[in-house]
Amino acid sequence: MITIHNISKTYHGDVQALRGLELEIGAGMFGLVGPNGAGKTTLMRILAGLVTPSAGTAIIFGHDVTTAEGKQAVKSLLGYLPQELGLYPELSGREFLDYVGRLKGISDARARRQQIDELLVLVRLEEAANRRLKTYSGGMKRRIGIAQALLGDPRLLIVDEPTAGLDPEERVRLRNLLGEMSRRCAVILSTHIIEDINLSCSALAVLNKGKLLYHGAPRDLIAQARGKVWNILTDGEQTDSGLVIVSTQHMAEGLQYRVIGEPAQDYRASLVEPSLEDSYLWLMQHTSP
Repeated sequence: MITIHNISKTYHGDVQALRGLELEIGAGMFGLVGPNGAGKTTLMRILAGLVTPSAGTAIIFGHDVTTAEGKQAVKSLLGYLPQELGLYPELSGREFLDYVGRLKGISDARARRQQIDELLVLVRLEEAANRRLKTYSGGMKRRIGIAQALLGDPRLLIVDEPTAGLDPEERVRLRNLLGEMSRRCAVILSTHIIEDINLSCSALAVLNKGKLLYHGAPRDLIAQARGKVWNILTDGEQTDSGLVIVSTQHMAEGLQYRVIGEPAQDYRASLVEPSLEDSYLWLMQHTSP
């Protein structure tokens, strides 16, 4: 569905956001993870046709979005929710969607209204449809953002950090909504919250400093870290600084550390099954971009 070949992007000041990226993305929900500055947002803006790369090609449904012709051809096939969506606070949710629908070329008023009604139900905002956007919570704004991205029935939905800053209940609601979306179109989800990837994506890519560190299934990344994650119980002293500390927990017997690495033999250490977060941290620690 999407083939990214040798994509590079260098900004002013010789800042390399992407460096020779090679990646293929199929159907379903695909996760894109990495630290701040990894190049995730730059890649998504390239796929959305908002940024032109310095080199390389990105083919979506047979169209190269690094060209003017390709951007135009793919425009109606894409839905995009940036990390910071510009909203019009004085408009109601319904008025905002109607405005975006007009911009997307949905000229038939009846068809546009029907699609808006369906999307408001889908994102569970039908009861708040006539409220002004300035009264919406953070989670409601994310959901209206997804609704505007889905106008026009896109074949690909690109979503950048949709759950950042949301409370746990709203995060779960939004994550489930994206899972429902992946049944009707392909979804690329960029996030720094590893749990969101683990619970919703069948494949992921890990970026760091513009380079691809991993591409595959979450379970395969977990398998790579197996045998490297331990619980260490101490009487309160710090663990070896050569270990990566994932968490610290006070127990009745002492202080328990969850660590990544090879603990010394004199530690009271027990091997544990890695989570996807453990595996991500192990990858970042042991793979040079």
